[in-house]
Amino acid sequence: MGRTVILNVVGLTPGLIGEQTPVLKRLAETTRQVRIRPVLPAVTCTAQATYLTGRSPSGHGIVANGWFDRALCEHHFWKQSNRLVEGEKLWETLRKTNPGHTCAKLFWWFNMWSTADWGITPRPIYCVDGRKVFDVHANPLSLRDEVKGDLGEFPFRAFWGPGAGLDSSKWIAESAKWIERRHEPQLNLVYLPHLDYNLQRLGPSDPAIGKDLLEIDTIVGDLLSFFCERGIQVLVLSEYGITDVSRVIYPNRVFRERGWLQVKDELGLDMLDCGASRAFAITDHQVTHVYVNDESIRDKVREALEGMDGVSSVHDRSSLSGIGLDHERSGDFVAFSDEDAWFAYYHWLDDAKAPDFARCVDVHRKYGYDPVELFLDSSQPFIKGKILLKLLKKKLGMRMLMDVIPLDAGLVRGSHGTLPANSSNWPVLIGDFPEQEGDCIDATEVQPILLEACLN
Repeated sequence: MGRTVILNVVGLTPGLIGEQTPVLKRLAETTRQVRIRPVLPAVTCTAQATYLTGRSPSGHGIVANGWFDRALCEHHFWKQSNRLVEGEKLWETLRKTNPGHTCAKLFWWFNMWSTADWGITPRPIYCVDGRKVFDVHANPLSLRDEVKGDLGEFPFRAFWGPGAGLDSSKWIAESAKWIERRHEPQLNLVYLPHLDYNLQRLGPSDPAIGKDLLEIDTIVGDLLSFFCERGIQVLVLSEYGITDVSRVIYPNRVFRERGWLQVKDELGLDMLDCGASRAFAITDHQVTHVYVNDESIRDKVREALEGMDGVSSVHDRSSLSGIGLDHERSGDFVAFSDEDAWFAYYHWLDDAKAPDFARCVDVHRKYGYDPVELFLDSSQPFIKGKILLKLLKKKLGMRMLMDVIPLDAGLVRGSHGTLPANSSNWPVLIGDFPEQEGDCIDATEVQPILLEACLN
């Protein structure tokens, strides 16, 4: 069995490969390239779970980046336990052929308590006094101090938030080489998020994206050279394609106007009580899961969803199996947006009453994925100076609120989650893998291809 590296270049599509990505262009021309019909919803956690198990969300249970737990009456986003993913993972299947097979998993999601041999993943430390200390989790635990001792602290602010950018992908790329030098895993899964940020901030049509393409191409080129010199095959994979958006859908605001949301006044701010609401939405890019606690309004909820500008399709329990989303974590309704629209979680009607976490980078408390966290609130004067002051307070051990995120969902210019009409906006698989019939495959077919490539 040979050794394989899989580079997950987030947001890469056939339409983005060209003169600004000379390394990727050459790789696609000299090996093989297939377009991947994305799994629905085409979001990070769902796509990765499908690639690693070969199952649809109905089989692996990852119905989006977040979901609502009906028993706890709590919403969950960006959970990291690998045990949430139902089904045998790629490296587990490989061990059946070779019991000694080893795998490193670097910043792919569901990376905690995994059966992979080595893993590194972002994981802040949440202190009892409210402080959030940036850090990583590693398996085995000793790996954390070792890698940070050699590479320095992981640049967490460059991984997500207004400062998200190139430095996080650089660090992850160096960690991939670091793992190889130390442990020589037979399978190395490497996550490179750089394209994801400005494709959402600016949209793929913005000319400035050319710089991001060149930057990620340079990182890929460096990794290709490093691993190829060591006789390791490299495959390039992506999870989804991002399309330009110009419309925002606010399902929870519509539900509130219908009287279906239970909104609590907490210290003068509007907090959503999902368990007490008659119906509510957990939003995620271009998909939203809608949970109905009052069966008497089910038909009205569907009618409301279908009447929202920008909604392209609405599925109920009877049709979820047809799109691979028939799982207990799915909503009673699952709605997808048009390509040029996306769903925002906002439930408040007055920005003065928005929850305090709405103006912060807080990926767990919000009732949906919030790409506005990629922006700074330009309406606040001297915003960068305020940030420095807040960071000083944090360093001195004082409590502070990093409330620097705007409440303008219209800032977001790119999104993903639905099925783009043009396959040039689909994800892609590039490398020396077995020849396929045609130039398109389904997302559930990726795992068998990766498996065969690793076995050869």
